[in-house]
Amino acid sequence: MLLDLGSGALGVLQRHVGLYDIDAICLSHLHADHCIDMCSYWVARTYAPDGARPRIPVYGPDGAAERLARAMDIAPDPGMTRAFDFVTLSQGRRKIGPFSVTVDHMNHPVETFGFRVEHAGRTLVYSGDTGESPALERLARSADVLLCEASFLDGPGLPTGLHLTGRQAGEHAARADVGKLVITHLVPWNDPALTLAEATAAFGRPVSLASSGLVLDLCDASPADAPPSTR
Repeated sequence: MLLDLGSGALGVLQRHVGLYDIDAICLSHLHADHCIDMCSYWVARTYAPDGARPRIPVYGPDGAAERLARAMDIAPDPGMTRAFDFVTLSQGRRKIGPFSVTVDHMNHPVETFGFRVEHAGRTLVYSGDTGESPALERLARSADVLLCEASFLDGPGLPTGLHLTGRQAGEHAARADVGKLVITHLVPWNDPALTLAEATAAFGRPVSLASSGLVLDLCDASPADAPPSTR
């Protein structure tokens, strides 16, 4: 199961799993940096050399099918629906394969969801994009790992309802009493070391920065270098 498929993600994905090994996709929201590689994946599943691959479910905000068809510049009917079975997300809990997935609205200019994924007694929470949000704290309560965005550094004049600072991410994680905080959605014009310092000071527990190829072993909620197939 994938959580988001943004710019460049499809290529990196294939370092870890086969192109057609995906059973379901969850999209937090419809900004391009979180979903645009759905276009390439539609091509890969539709025009596979040995025939189109079976449809898989895509859980996302209302209008995802139409938005992605426009991004691909194809007619909305059938759009991408021959490759993907689009399911409109709403707040609450559902089963997706072996996972219990709880979603809630985050604080972002477009409809955006955060995800709480539970399986075999372990919990991973993904914030999606969000500003400060009590819903994120509820979603992350006692999670083993919170994968949390922190696009901003502390400073004057920051917009509200858009993104978190490292400090705010750390504060949300501390209030939710999560086991480990992993910072993501880093932007190239900010120093990631400063974001990490802000988050660590506010959280008071282990914090790491998300990076390409990072594997998290939820048995101990720590980064690991072993291949994903063993995790």
